[in-house]
Amino acid sequence: MEFNQSMMLREADIEDLSNIAKLHAQSWCENYSEVLSDKYLSEEVYSDRTQVWTTRFTNPSTNQFILVAEVDNEFCGFVCVYGANHPTFGTIIDNLHVKSMAKGKGVGIKLLIAAANWAYSNYRNENLYLEVLEANVKAIGFYEHLGGVNIDVAYWHTPCGNKVKEFIYSWGSPKQLANKQIN
Repeated sequence: MEFNQSMMLREADIEDLSNIAKLHAQSWCENYSEVLSDKYLSEEVYSDRTQVWTTRFTNPSTNQFILVAEVDNEFCGFVCVYGANHPTFGTIIDNLHVKSMAKGKGVGIKLLIAAANWAYSNYRNENLYLEVLEANVKAIGFYEHLGGVNIDVAYWHTPCGNKVKEFIYSWGSPKQLANKQIN
């Protein structure tokens, strides 16, 4: 995948379901082996993520927004946002995943800023936040580099029955992240 070409962001549709589910499953395999069971990751993660995304595409929430990134018409990442998701924390960036070969190329930043712009346009009075597992140190560094602040601790009950620590990162108003300059 060449990144000297322009990247295109577009709203996802049902045709993206397979690519999104595969990337979501692969990302969990790459980043969550410490917290998800070997059995789940080897036998269940893809079907589980496919079921989740099938529901999201066939019965979408009114506050849901999914955006995909492509380079030369090749899928390389996605973000999913839910406006006004939480009464205290606001709009959630529920998923942000980028293919391994596209990391470090600006794909994640562009998706995150596009999500913040959508949130600001549609839910401007809500804060913007996400949840990140304590074990996902690289993601934590990425969010902090973009101005995210750890405001709370919670626990995620995984699909395989584990309970793991996660942090809630916030940018306050989505305008804070939407105004970031992309190099």
